[in-house]
Amino acid sequence: MPDPQAPGDLDPAVRRVVEAAARKGVELRVVVLDATTHTAEDAARALGVELGQIVKSLVFVAPRAEAGHEPVLCLVSGTNRVDVARLAAVVGEPAIRRATAREARDLTGFTIGGIPPVGHDHAVRAVMDPDLGRHREVWAAAGTDRAVFPVAPAALRALTNAVVAPIAAPAVPGEGPAVPGEGPAVRAEAPAVRGDPPAVPDEPGS
Repeated sequence: MPDPQAPGDLDPAVRRVVEAAARKGVELRVVVLDATTHTAEDAARALGVELGQIVKSLVFVAPRAEAGHEPVLCLVSGTNRVDVARLAAVVGEPAIRRATAREARDLTGFTIGGIPPVGHDHAVRAVMDPDLGRHREVWAAAGTDRAVFPVAPAALRALTNAVVAPIAAPAVPGEGPAVPGEGPAVRAEAPAVRGDPPAVPDEPGS
């Protein structure tokens, strides 16, 4: 497993995440991987951990007539995908959908592949997959597509003020690539609806 990065060597986006966690009393140990991980499987392999320990940070949006869209961040185990119908029921948003890459960046301040659980530009409602609680430690994106950090599930929940709810279903083998922070292929997340913006691929910090 790669060694933790020295605070002074961190990318500015990563420092934002570290500082946001520090304000909540949590000190993060950031690890920067040698290469970008394109799938949750790649991240688990690089870190030497189980796939279920990878936190996929998936951004969804609920329409708001007066203010565009409200972001909802789903923190999902690497072995799972978001069931949009379950998510809609949990958050009370029947029209919720996956954010586009641009929407995710504009609403969080981070780029797909590195979207972290904390440190966003705007307040983000978070929902957490209870399967993450099966592990003593999980790994989440830290602001870039190579930076990650370990955290206990209880601390992750406290950092994000997340509601823990059954929003996930097992990932379907062969549905396409998953990325550390997102989920299996987009088509595994929800069927396309005519007129919807294009979905983004899954990754560990998106």
